[in-house]
Amino acid sequence: MFACAGCGTELTAPVSRVALPVHTYHGGWEELHPPLMEPSTYAVEPAPGGSPEAGGEPAARQDVDAPDPSGSIGPRVRVVIAPGDSRSMSLILDRCEGYCRGVNGHDGPNLACDGCGRPVATRVDDCGAWQTVWLARGAFVRRPSGLPAGPPPGWDDLARAEHRVPPVEPDGTWSRRWEAAVGVALAHLVVASGGRPVTLPAGPAADLLGHAVGQYLPAGPDPRSTALAGPAVPLPRPRPDILLVPRHPLTGAPWRPPGDEGPVVPVDSGVWAYLVHPGETSPMPVTGVLPKGVLRDDYPVPPHPSCLLTAHHHAFEHTLDELPDVPGLRRDAYRRTYG
Repeated sequence: MFACAGCGTELTAPVSRVALPVHTYHGGWEELHPPLMEPSTYAVEPAPGGSPEAGGEPAARQDVDAPDPSGSIGPRVRVVIAPGDSRSMSLILDRCEGYCRGVNGHDGPNLACDGCGRPVATRVDDCGAWQTVWLARGAFVRRPSGLPAGPPPGWDDLARAEHRVPPVEPDGTWSRRWEAAVGVALAHLVVASGGRPVTLPAGPAADLLGHAVGQYLPAGPDPRSTALAGPAVPLPRPRPDILLVPRHPLTGAPWRPPGDEGPVVPVDSGVWAYLVHPGETSPMPVTGVLPKGVLRDDYPVPPHPSCLLTAHHHAFEHTLDELPDVPGLRRDAYRRTYG
């Protein structure tokens, strides 16, 4: 858990570390969003220049509370938690500016420690933003909860059905998490392919991502081949030009086959898990009627969005700007042509 650096008041419930979600900064405008983080988890925002995409120090190795070498939190980084995991903090009313549906945090920390009154965190829940509480840099310390620690998230979690993120929301719209994840992955794909055409693996990847890829990469001869790869997924032989792989649930690092140095495109682990294991599908309808007194036990009609899945363009541009330069790939001309 985390406590106030000024007086020691506990500011959070016991939480365990996971990777910072790729959709953290990318939502849908004029919409209310759910919490960014799952209950009982936290993530570390990389310090300036520390984004893995920018070639900096991965967030999982950055200090979170020096001098503890096991994964510390220092004054340069922020920690994000689900609002429901916050404790002993009250809103600072003159710092609660927002647009129309909540607070946006633009006035600085808007939560004060109940123990000493020190500004310690920022609550964000305005339209277009995922609901979060960000513990302010230098305002907190890590403290053992006294509870037995569960196993850290790892590759084995990708096989759990609950880890999969469906591409469609219950109301029939595309998942905002998917749109952001596709935008991030497409930026990596553009760099990995050098802006050349690609072919997607048949199945859910081609069905769900084909339209978005077609918006950002040209069609043409001599395309680069791609394939899904990851834990417990056999690597195609010969190796495709580019592998679509999951991000580690804890470190955020992309999965790689042992000894492999070829191009990979990291994909949000929940999205990747759905592409590889889409789960049970609705059975084909049958003819006839149910016997009298028998209750229905069939599947509801799955939701179908009214448009094809597209990438979150700001997620694409933000990620593309942070990735290393590729010879021959003119980013400004690329945006004008395909953005």
